[in-house]
Amino acid sequence: MASCSSLNFTAISSNPQKLSSSSISSPIVQRPFTSHLSFSKSSSLHSDQIPIRTHCGKLPQPNGAGFVVLGCARKKEPLRIMISGAPASGKGTQCELITQKYGLVHIAAGDLLRAEIAAGSENGKQAKEYMDKGKLVPNEIVVTMVKERLNGPDSCEKGWLLDGYPRSSSQAIALKEFGFQPDLFILLEVPEEILVERVVGRRLDPITGKIYHLKYSPPETEEIASRVTQRFDDTEEKVKLRLQTHHQNVEAVLSMYEDITVKVNGIGSKQEVFAQIDGALTQLLEQKQEKLGAVAA
Repeated sequence: MASCSSLNFTAISSNPQKLSSSSISSPIVQRPFTSHLSFSKSSSLHSDQIPIRTHCGKLPQPNGAGFVVLGCARKKEPLRIMISGAPASGKGTQCELITQKYGLVHIAAGDLLRAEIAAGSENGKQAKEYMDKGKLVPNEIVVTMVKERLNGPDSCEKGWLLDGYPRSSSQAIALKEFGFQPDLFILLEVPEEILVERVVGRRLDPITGKIYHLKYSPPETEEIASRVTQRFDDTEEKVKLRLQTHHQNVEAVLSMYEDITVKVNGIGSKQEVFAQIDGALTQLLEQKQEKLGAVAA
């Protein structure tokens, strides 16, 4: 709940014998009085508190005083973030850390597609028809799914983190036409040789579903090591093709968000990478608060 650091009261002198309709509209001499109260700040990371003045609606009482009260109106200004990163860049981990700290709604087009199909929605049925025929789902269907999710009550209230989307200039243009403009476009950058090493060394435990890496996170026991498998598309040849597609997608949309792009060095621990993202988001929040404060003033 929003609260204030101080309440400003203005005592208004009144005289019951002289209170008439003519005197009500005449200027009233005011004497300032200020009382400072302690408070605790809101823990929300995506809301701002703006002081506003409200006046008592009643006339001064015979032996009382009228007050001008400095109250607080809480205004939310949620973050709108897009993030892009190549396969094995650590994007999934960073999305988890961002949503945990900032409470944003995580939106990934692939997850939306699977959810719509599972729910049997109209969009899902249309998408399934294309997928059953081995065809790509048209942009119009995917953009519609993304638009509806971005317009969801939770996304509007908490803000959103759009993961790996848009992937083409046409998708970016469509989102802009629908009125969706991000505050920040985060691009995770990792050298290709490191990405290839990360992907090729990955192994999957078919029993637990846990992902291991032969170098960075090897299986805990020999029994697990003997049963882990490599995914069919985690070969060097296939990952290089996927990286090429990723770079083409990024180049297609960067021109749309060039002024708000933050490039993050994806080499290092997940905490070190997140520290860079966290710094950029913190700065963004401060800028939003300054603008709101300027408007309030």
